[in-house]
Amino acid sequence: MGSSNCFISGGGGIENTDWHKAALDGRVPICGVACDHYHLFTEDFAIAKSLGHTAHRFSVEWARIEPESGKFNEEAIQHYREVLLELKRQGLKPFITLWHFTLPLWFSESGGFERDDAPEIFARYSAFVVSRLGDLCENFSTMNEPNVFASNGWLRGSWPPFKRFTLTDLVSITNSNRQYVSRANKGLRPLFLYFKVMNNLVKAHNLAYKEIKKISSSTDVSVVEHVIVFDANWNPVNKIVAKIANYFWTYTFMNKVVSSCDSIGLNYYFYKQFGDKRQWKKTDMDWNFAPEHIYDALMMLSRYKKPLFVSEGGVADYDDSDRAEYIKKQVLGTWRAIQDGADVRGHMYWSLLDNYEWALGFEKRFGLVEVDYKTLKRRIRPSAYVYKEICESNTVLE
Repeated sequence: MGSSNCFISGGGGIENTDWHKAALDGRVPICGVACDHYHLFTEDFAIAKSLGHTAHRFSVEWARIEPESGKFNEEAIQHYREVLLELKRQGLKPFITLWHFTLPLWFSESGGFERDDAPEIFARYSAFVVSRLGDLCENFSTMNEPNVFASNGWLRGSWPPFKRFTLTDLVSITNSNRQYVSRANKGLRPLFLYFKVMNNLVKAHNLAYKEIKKISSSTDVSVVEHVIVFDANWNPVNKIVAKIANYFWTYTFMNKVVSSCDSIGLNYYFYKQFGDKRQWKKTDMDWNFAPEHIYDALMMLSRYKKPLFVSEGGVADYDDSDRAEYIKKQVLGTWRAIQDGADVRGHMYWSLLDNYEWALGFEKRFGLVEVDYKTLKRRIRPSAYVYKEICESNTVLE
Protein backbone atom coordinates (compact mmCIF):
# COMPACT_ATOMS: atom_id res chain seq x y z
CA MET A 1 0.00 0.00 0.00
CA GLY A 2 1.21 3.50 -0.65
CA SER A 3 0.66 6.84 -2.29
CA SER A 4 1.06 8.52 -5.64
CA ASN A 5 2.29 12.04 -6.09
CA CYS A 6 3.87 13.67 -9.11
CA PHE A 7 6.48 16.29 -9.85
CA ILE A 8 4.25 18.06 -12.36
CA SER A 9 4.75 20.98 -14.71
CA GLY A 10 5.63 24.07 -12.72
CA GLY A 11 6.22 22.18 -9.48
CA GLY A 12 9.41 23.62 -8.04
CA GLY A 13 9.29 26.41 -10.61
CA ILE A 14 9.98 24.56 -13.87
CA GLU A 15 9.15 26.74 -16.88
CA ASN A 16 10.42 25.05 -20.07
CA THR A 17 7.32 22.92 -20.65
CA ASP A 18 4.29 23.06 -22.93
CA TRP A 19 1.99 23.40 -19.91
CA HIS A 20 3.85 26.42 -18.55
CA LYS A 21 3.65 28.08 -21.96
CA ALA A 22 -0.08 27.31 -22.11
CA ALA A 23 -0.47 28.95 -18.71
CA LEU A 24 1.38 32.06 -19.85
CA ASP A 25 -0.96 32.17 -22.85
CA GLY A 26 -3.98 32.08 -20.52
CA ARG A 27 -5.18 28.67 -21.69
CA VAL A 28 -4.71 26.82 -18.38
CA PRO A 29 -4.12 28.02 -14.80
CA ILE A 30 -0.58 28.84 -13.73
CA CYS A 31 1.02 26.14 -11.61
CA GLY A 32 4.06 27.95 -10.17
CA VAL A 33 5.75 26.05 -7.36
CA ALA A 34 2.48 24.23 -6.52
CA CYS A 35 2.96 22.33 -3.25
CA ASP A 36 6.74 22.52 -3.80
CA HIS A 37 7.13 18.81 -3.20
CA TYR A 38 10.21 19.18 -5.40
CA HIS A 39 12.02 20.79 -2.47
CA LEU A 40 9.99 19.47 0.47
CA PHE A 41 10.11 15.78 -0.41
CA THR A 42 11.93 14.77 2.80
CA GLU A 43 9.13 16.17 4.94
CA ASP A 44 6.48 14.66 2.68
CA PHE A 45 8.04 11.19 2.69
CA ALA A 46 8.17 11.32 6.49
CA ILE A 47 4.44 12.02 6.49
CA ALA A 48 3.83 9.11 4.12
CA LYS A 49 5.87 6.82 6.36
CA SER A 50 3.95 7.97 9.44
CA LEU A 51 0.71 7.09 7.64
CA GLY A 52 1.76 3.48 7.13
CA HIS A 53 2.65 3.72 3.45
CA THR A 54 5.16 1.24 2.11
CA ALA A 55 5.48 2.54 -1.47
CA HIS A 56 5.45 5.84 -3.29
CA ARG A 57 4.93 6.62 -6.96
CA PHE A 58 6.27 9.81 -8.48
CA SER A 59 7.09 11.16 -11.91
CA VAL A 60 10.36 12.60 -13.12
CA GLU A 61 10.15 15.74 -15.25
CA TRP A 62 11.33 15.21 -18.80
CA ALA A 63 11.98 18.93 -19.32
CA ARG A 64 14.35 19.04 -16.34
CA ILE A 65 16.32 16.01 -17.46
CA GLU A 66 16.49 16.83 -21.18
CA PRO A 67 16.15 20.65 -21.43
CA GLU A 68 17.54 20.54 -24.98
CA SER A 69 17.25 17.77 -27.53
CA GLY A 70 19.86 15.13 -26.76
CA LYS A 71 21.43 17.19 -23.96
CA PHE A 72 20.88 15.76 -20.50
CA ASN A 73 21.13 17.56 -17.19
CA GLU A 74 23.14 15.62 -14.63
CA GLU A 75 22.11 18.04 -11.85
CA ALA A 76 18.48 17.06 -12.43
CA ILE A 77 19.42 13.40 -12.29
CA GLN A 78 21.29 14.01 -9.04
CA HIS A 79 18.14 15.57 -7.57
CA TYR A 80 16.12 12.46 -8.37
CA ARG A 81 18.85 10.26 -6.96
CA GLU A 82 18.54 12.19 -3.70
CA VAL A 83 14.77 11.64 -3.82
CA LEU A 84 15.27 7.90 -4.28
CA LEU A 85 17.84 7.72 -1.51
CA GLU A 86 15.42 9.48 0.83
CA LEU A 87 12.68 7.02 -0.07
CA LYS A 88 15.08 4.21 0.78
CA ARG A 89 15.89 5.83 4.14
CA GLN A 90 12.17 6.09 4.88
CA GLY A 91 11.55 2.47 3.85
CA LEU A 92 9.29 3.41 0.91
CA LYS A 93 9.50 1.42 -2.32
CA PRO A 94 9.75 3.76 -5.33
CA PHE A 95 7.68 3.52 -8.49
CA ILE A 96 8.89 5.98 -11.14
CA THR A 97 6.80 7.20 -14.05
CA LEU A 98 9.09 8.46 -16.80
CA TRP A 99 6.56 10.78 -18.42
CA HIS A 100 3.38 12.28 -16.96
CA PHE A 101 1.86 14.55 -19.65
CA THR A 102 4.20 17.58 -19.66
CA LEU A 103 6.60 17.93 -22.60
CA PRO A 104 9.87 19.87 -22.97
CA LEU A 105 9.31 22.96 -25.09
CA TRP A 106 11.87 21.89 -27.69
CA PHE A 107 9.86 18.70 -28.24
CA SER A 108 6.32 20.12 -28.09
CA GLU A 109 7.11 23.08 -30.35
CA SER A 110 8.61 20.79 -32.98
CA GLY A 111 5.49 18.61 -33.10
CA GLY A 112 5.71 16.50 -29.96
CA PHE A 113 4.16 13.07 -30.40
CA GLU A 114 3.00 14.05 -33.89
CA ARG A 115 6.65 13.79 -34.98
CA ASP A 116 7.52 10.72 -37.00
CA ASP A 117 10.61 10.20 -34.84
CA ALA A 118 8.81 10.74 -31.52
CA PRO A 119 9.15 7.06 -30.48
CA GLU A 120 12.93 7.16 -30.93
CA ILE A 121 13.20 10.44 -29.01
CA PHE A 122 11.12 9.09 -26.13
CA ALA A 123 13.02 5.80 -26.01
CA ARG A 124 16.33 7.70 -25.90
CA TYR A 125 15.12 9.75 -22.93
CA SER A 126 13.68 6.71 -21.13
CA ALA A 127 16.85 4.68 -21.51
CA PHE A 128 18.96 7.56 -20.22
CA VAL A 129 16.87 7.94 -17.06
CA VAL A 130 16.95 4.22 -16.28
CA SER A 131 20.70 4.14 -16.89
CA ARG A 132 21.12 6.82 -14.18
CA LEU A 133 18.41 5.82 -11.71
CA GLY A 134 17.96 2.10 -12.27
CA ASP A 135 20.33 1.13 -9.49
CA LEU A 136 17.99 2.81 -6.99
CA CYS A 137 14.63 1.82 -8.44
CA GLU A 138 13.28 -1.47 -9.78
CA ASN A 139 9.94 -0.26 -11.14
CA PHE A 140 9.57 2.14 -14.07
CA SER A 141 6.38 3.04 -15.92
CA THR A 142 7.07 4.52 -19.34
CA MET A 143 4.02 6.78 -19.49
CA ASN A 144 0.91 7.83 -17.62
CA GLU A 145 -2.53 7.53 -19.21
CA PRO A 146 -1.62 7.77 -22.90
CA ASN A 147 -5.30 7.59 -23.87
CA VAL A 148 -6.12 10.60 -21.66
CA PHE A 149 -3.17 12.58 -23.00
CA ALA A 150 -4.19 12.05 -26.62
CA SER A 151 -7.93 12.50 -26.19
CA ASN A 152 -7.64 15.74 -24.21
CA GLY A 153 -5.01 17.16 -26.55
CA TRP A 154 -6.41 16.13 -29.94
CA LEU A 155 -10.12 15.36 -29.43
CA ARG A 156 -11.48 17.46 -26.57
CA GLY A 157 -8.99 20.27 -27.12
CA SER A 158 -8.72 21.09 -23.42
CA TRP A 159 -4.99 20.31 -23.03
CA PRO A 160 -1.95 21.24 -25.09
CA PRO A 161 -1.79 21.33 -28.08
CA PHE A 162 -5.51 22.27 -27.92
CA LYS A 163 -6.72 20.52 -31.06
CA ARG A 164 -10.37 19.62 -31.02
CA PHE A 165 -12.59 17.16 -32.87
CA THR A 166 -16.03 18.56 -32.08
CA LEU A 167 -17.99 15.29 -32.31
CA THR A 168 -16.13 14.20 -29.18
CA ASP A 169 -18.65 16.27 -27.20
CA LEU A 170 -21.28 13.62 -27.96
CA VAL A 171 -19.46 11.01 -25.85
CA SER A 172 -18.03 13.25 -23.13
CA ILE A 173 -17.65 11.66 -19.70
CA THR A 174 -17.29 14.90 -17.75
CA ASN A 175 -17.57 18.64 -18.29
CA SER A 176 -14.66 19.45 -15.98
CA ASN A 177 -12.49 21.11 -18.64
CA ARG A 178 -15.14 22.75 -20.79
CA GLN A 179 -14.09 26.31 -19.92
CA TYR A 180 -10.95 25.90 -22.03
CA VAL A 181 -12.45 24.20 -25.07
CA SER A 182 -13.84 27.29 -26.80
CA ARG A 183 -10.37 28.58 -27.71
CA ALA A 184 -9.18 25.29 -29.14
CA ASN A 185 -8.50 24.68 -32.82
CA LYS A 186 -11.37 22.88 -34.52
CA GLY A 187 -11.94 20.73 -37.60
CA LEU A 188 -11.57 17.16 -38.83
CA ARG A 189 -7.77 17.04 -38.87
CA PRO A 190 -7.41 16.55 -35.09
CA LEU A 191 -9.13 13.17 -35.43
CA PHE A 192 -6.47 11.94 -37.85
CA LEU A 193 -3.71 13.40 -35.69
CA TYR A 194 -5.22 11.69 -32.64
CA PHE A 195 -4.80 8.29 -34.29
CA LYS A 196 -1.26 9.18 -35.32
CA VAL A 197 -0.39 10.25 -31.77
CA MET A 198 -1.89 7.08 -30.28
CA ASN A 199 0.08 4.98 -32.74
CA ASN A 200 3.26 6.86 -31.84
CA LEU A 201 2.58 6.34 -28.14
CA VAL A 202 2.32 2.59 -28.74
CA LYS A 203 5.60 2.64 -30.64
CA ALA A 204 7.19 4.88 -27.97
CA HIS A 205 6.34 2.49 -25.16
CA ASN A 206 7.42 -0.61 -27.05
CA LEU A 207 10.72 0.92 -28.15
CA ALA A 208 11.41 2.34 -24.69
CA TYR A 209 10.81 -1.12 -23.22
CA LYS A 210 13.33 -2.60 -25.63
CA GLU A 211 15.97 0.05 -24.91
CA ILE A 212 15.48 -0.16 -21.14
CA LYS A 213 15.89 -3.93 -21.20
CA LYS A 214 19.21 -3.53 -23.00
CA ILE A 215 20.42 -1.54 -20.01
CA SER A 216 18.78 -3.53 -17.23
CA SER A 217 17.00 -6.78 -18.00
CA SER A 218 15.77 -7.05 -14.40
CA THR A 219 13.96 -3.69 -14.35
CA ASP A 220 10.18 -4.06 -14.14
CA VAL A 221 8.74 -1.95 -16.98
CA SER A 222 5.05 -1.07 -17.05
CA VAL A 223 2.58 1.31 -18.58
CA VAL A 224 -0.01 3.18 -16.50
CA GLU A 225 -3.42 2.76 -18.14
CA HIS A 226 -6.47 4.86 -17.33
CA VAL A 227 -9.43 2.49 -17.48
CA ILE A 228 -12.93 3.90 -17.81
CA VAL A 229 -15.44 1.21 -16.91
CA PHE A 230 -18.21 1.36 -19.49
CA ASP A 231 -21.22 -0.68 -18.42
CA ALA A 232 -24.80 -1.07 -19.60
CA ASN A 233 -28.29 -1.72 -18.32
CA TRP A 234 -30.43 -4.60 -19.61
CA ASN A 235 -30.77 -3.13 -23.10
CA PRO A 236 -28.86 -5.27 -25.67
CA VAL A 237 -27.99 -2.20 -27.73
CA ASN A 238 -26.46 -0.51 -24.68
CA LYS A 239 -24.49 -3.66 -23.95
CA ILE A 240 -23.01 -3.56 -27.45
CA VAL A 241 -22.20 0.15 -27.09
CA ALA A 242 -20.46 -0.48 -23.76
CA LYS A 243 -18.44 -3.34 -25.24
CA ILE A 244 -17.33 -1.16 -28.15
CA ALA A 245 -16.46 1.73 -25.80
CA ASN A 246 -14.33 -0.52 -23.59
CA TYR A 247 -12.59 -1.92 -26.63
CA PHE A 248 -11.65 1.44 -28.11
CA TRP A 249 -10.78 3.17 -24.83
CA THR A 250 -8.80 0.43 -23.09
CA TYR A 251 -8.16 -2.65 -25.18
CA THR A 252 -6.93 -1.14 -28.46
CA PHE A 253 -3.91 0.40 -26.76
CA MET A 254 -3.25 -2.39 -24.28
CA ASN A 255 -3.44 -5.09 -26.94
CA LYS A 256 -0.57 -3.39 -28.76
CA VAL A 257 1.74 -2.87 -25.77
CA VAL A 258 1.07 -5.73 -23.38
CA SER A 259 3.84 -7.91 -24.82
CA SER A 260 6.22 -5.12 -23.78
CA CYS A 261 4.93 -4.90 -20.21
CA ASP A 262 6.26 -6.74 -17.19
CA SER A 263 3.36 -5.36 -15.15
CA ILE A 264 0.44 -2.93 -15.63
CA GLY A 265 -0.53 0.07 -13.55
CA LEU A 266 -4.21 0.98 -13.24
CA ASN A 267 -5.59 4.50 -12.80
CA TYR A 268 -9.30 4.33 -11.98
CA TYR A 269 -11.74 7.24 -11.65
CA PHE A 270 -14.70 6.77 -14.02
CA TYR A 271 -17.69 4.47 -14.17
CA LYS A 272 -20.37 5.06 -16.80
CA GLN A 273 -23.41 2.88 -17.45
CA PHE A 274 -25.26 3.34 -20.73
CA GLY A 275 -29.01 3.50 -20.15
CA ASP A 276 -28.46 4.40 -16.49
CA LYS A 277 -31.29 6.44 -14.95
CA ARG A 278 -29.84 6.68 -11.46
CA GLN A 279 -29.07 10.01 -9.81
CA TRP A 280 -25.46 9.42 -8.82
CA LYS A 281 -23.74 10.95 -5.87
CA LYS A 282 -21.00 13.12 -7.37
CA THR A 283 -17.41 13.90 -6.43
CA ASP A 284 -16.09 17.45 -6.49
CA MET A 285 -14.98 16.72 -10.07
CA ASP A 286 -18.62 15.97 -10.98
CA TRP A 287 -17.74 12.32 -11.51
CA ASN A 288 -19.94 9.42 -10.40
CA PHE A 289 -19.06 8.28 -6.88
CA ALA A 290 -18.34 4.67 -7.80
CA PRO A 291 -15.17 3.46 -6.02
CA GLU A 292 -16.35 -0.15 -5.87
CA HIS A 293 -16.20 -0.42 -9.66
CA ILE A 294 -12.43 -0.52 -9.51
CA TYR A 295 -13.21 -4.23 -9.35
CA ASP A 296 -14.42 -4.13 -12.97
CA ALA A 297 -11.37 -2.16 -14.11
CA LEU A 298 -8.99 -4.64 -12.51
CA MET A 299 -10.84 -7.59 -13.98
CA MET A 300 -10.64 -5.96 -17.41
CA LEU A 301 -6.84 -5.76 -17.12
CA SER A 302 -6.52 -9.21 -15.55
CA ARG A 303 -7.20 -10.75 -18.98
CA TYR A 304 -3.58 -9.93 -19.85
CA LYS A 305 -2.21 -12.29 -17.17
CA LYS A 306 0.29 -9.71 -15.88
CA PRO A 307 0.95 -8.47 -12.35
CA LEU A 308 -1.23 -5.42 -11.66
CA PHE A 309 -0.90 -2.50 -9.30
CA VAL A 310 -3.29 0.35 -8.62
CA SER A 311 -1.14 3.34 -9.53
CA GLU A 312 -3.91 5.87 -8.88
CA GLY A 313 -7.27 5.70 -7.21
CA GLY A 314 -8.68 8.68 -5.36
CA VAL A 315 -11.36 11.31 -5.01
CA ALA A 316 -11.64 15.09 -5.08
CA ASP A 317 -13.29 15.91 -1.74
CA TYR A 318 -12.67 19.44 -0.47
CA ASP A 319 -14.03 18.95 3.07
CA ASP A 320 -12.89 15.32 3.45
CA SER A 321 -16.47 14.22 4.11
CA ASP A 322 -16.52 11.33 1.61
CA ARG A 323 -12.89 10.28 1.20
CA ALA A 324 -12.84 7.65 3.95
CA GLU A 325 -15.91 5.95 2.47
CA TYR A 326 -14.36 6.13 -0.99
CA ILE A 327 -11.11 4.57 0.17
CA LYS A 328 -12.80 1.74 2.04
CA LYS A 329 -15.07 0.87 -0.89
CA GLN A 330 -12.22 1.05 -3.39
CA VAL A 331 -9.99 -1.20 -1.32
CA LEU A 332 -12.89 -3.63 -0.93
CA GLY A 333 -13.31 -3.65 -4.71
CA THR A 334 -9.58 -4.32 -5.09
CA TRP A 335 -9.76 -7.19 -2.60
CA ARG A 336 -12.72 -8.69 -4.49
CA ALA A 337 -10.71 -8.59 -7.71
CA ILE A 338 -7.87 -10.44 -6.01
CA GLN A 339 -10.30 -13.10 -4.78
CA ASP A 340 -11.53 -13.52 -8.35
CA GLY A 341 -8.08 -14.08 -9.79
CA ALA A 342 -6.61 -10.65 -10.56
CA ASP A 343 -2.90 -10.60 -9.70
CA VAL A 344 -2.94 -7.28 -7.83
CA ARG A 345 0.31 -6.54 -6.01
CA GLY A 346 -0.56 -3.22 -4.35
CA HIS A 347 -2.75 -0.13 -4.13
CA MET A 348 -1.62 3.51 -4.23
CA TYR A 349 -4.05 6.29 -3.39
CA TRP A 350 -4.04 9.47 -5.46
CA SER A 351 -2.73 11.62 -4.02
CA LEU A 352 -0.52 11.96 -0.97
CA LEU A 353 -0.75 15.76 -1.25
CA ASP A 354 -3.24 18.15 -2.77
CA ASN A 355 -2.13 18.81 -6.31
CA TYR A 356 -2.48 20.98 -9.41
CA GLU A 357 -5.34 19.35 -11.28
CA TRP A 358 -4.74 19.47 -15.02
CA ALA A 359 -6.40 22.53 -16.65
CA LEU A 360 -8.33 23.28 -13.45
CA GLY A 361 -5.69 24.59 -11.04
CA PHE A 362 -5.75 24.07 -7.28
CA GLU A 363 -9.43 24.09 -6.41
CA LYS A 364 -9.92 20.31 -6.50
CA ARG A 365 -8.52 18.56 -3.45
CA PHE A 366 -7.43 14.94 -3.86
CA GLY A 367 -4.83 14.77 -1.09
CA LEU A 368 -4.67 12.65 2.02
CA VAL A 369 -2.70 15.68 3.19
CA GLU A 370 -4.08 19.19 2.82
CA VAL A 371 -1.72 21.86 1.46
CA ASP A 372 -2.01 25.55 2.28
CA TYR A 373 -0.69 26.97 -0.98
CA LYS A 374 0.17 30.32 0.63
CA THR A 375 2.31 28.94 3.45
CA LEU A 376 2.99 25.43 2.02
CA LYS A 377 2.03 24.03 5.41
CA ARG A 378 0.81 20.43 5.42
CA ARG A 379 -2.13 19.12 7.45
CA ILE A 380 -3.06 15.45 7.57
CA ARG A 381 -6.75 14.89 6.86
CA PRO A 382 -8.82 12.49 8.99
CA SER A 383 -9.36 10.13 6.01
CA ALA A 384 -5.59 9.57 5.87
CA TYR A 385 -5.82 7.68 9.14
CA VAL A 386 -8.45 5.36 7.70
CA TYR A 387 -6.04 4.52 4.88
CA LYS A 388 -3.27 4.17 7.48
CA GLU A 389 -5.29 1.50 9.31
CA ILE A 390 -5.81 -0.37 6.03
CA CYS A 391 -2.12 -0.15 5.13
CA GLU A 392 -0.84 -1.28 8.50
CA SER A 393 -3.37 -4.08 9.05
CA ASN A 394 -3.55 -5.12 5.36
CA THR A 395 -7.28 -5.71 5.82
CA VAL A 396 -10.56 -4.50 4.40
CA LEU A 397 -12.50 -2.12 6.64
CA GLU A 398 -16.29 -2.08 6.83
